[in-house]
Amino acid sequence: MKKILVIGSLNMDFVAGVSHIPTIGETILANDFELVPGGKGANQSYAIGKMHGNIAMLGMVGQDTYGERLCENLESVGVDVTRIRKLNGVSTGIAVIGVIPEGDNSILVIPGANAYVDKSYIMENMDLLEASDIIVVQLEIPLETVMYVVKEASKRGKTVILDPAPAVSDLPDELFSCIDVIKPNETELNILTGMPTDSLEEIIVAAKSLLQKGVKNVVVSLGGKGSILINNEKHQYFKALETKVVDTTAAGDSFIAAIALGISLNKNLEESINLANKVATLTVSKQGAQKSVPSMKEVIEFDKIEIK
Repeated sequence: MKKILVIGSLNMDFVAGVSHIPTIGETILANDFELVPGGKGANQSYAIGKMHGNIAMLGMVGQDTYGERLCENLESVGVDVTRIRKLNGVSTGIAVIGVIPEGDNSILVIPGANAYVDKSYIMENMDLLEASDIIVVQLEIPLETVMYVVKEASKRGKTVILDPAPAVSDLPDELFSCIDVIKPNETELNILTGMPTDSLEEIIVAAKSLLQKGVKNVVVSLGGKGSILINNEKHQYFKALETKVVDTTAAGDSFIAAIALGISLNKNLEESINLANKVATLTVSKQGAQKSVPSMKEVIEFDKIEIK
């Protein structure tokens, strides 16, 4: 099994169940509230760990209760957290999430310690990057750090996976040439390219513009409509699996985690996307971020149901 290194954010999620997402100037009452370990980097690490991947994480938290809980939660599923740094005088990152009954959500992130994940920290832990085969990054840590990571990882022949969230419209072209797999959703693809993504045809055209910048594979998640793989050889559609959607908070994170896990198990990208579809389907059927991620046993059981 290949080694996976996730470099990214750790947040404590403040999750509130609401009737609808409030508009500007509107105050609403929440139906319920829960503290849930989260952060895109932590969610992806946790998902890989829970499915028995060989996983380590780099990131930062504050020297506070939330930071301790986040690290303990990752450690409980086998994630190597020994290099996660705990900063004095800086709070752990926080995300405030409103979830509506249909399962969709709105998220406000306060970066906290995540904003301090810098180039020097990566340099201090370069041995961990060099010992890993697959590097997964997102955009909840400083862009300068992401740029440095993908360049160094690509230079060393690592498989580089980018989750371009939260999406920004002015990512440097040099970043894309270092990416083996990028996984935006439709909205993120629109922001990344400035091109319409309302139809499958438009999504393919927009994705091809990223290929022209050097990305090897674009995997666009389409929510309840499935996902599509676009590269220079083909574009392949993957149908969504049916389930009752409860909460989409960690859907994208579990999807990208399963792609990384599949590649680490020497599956090809198509097989890895099929695995990701199953994992994401199980994830959205439960409430919360990390706690909604399935174990490999649950994925295998789901497979048996699908075969029947």
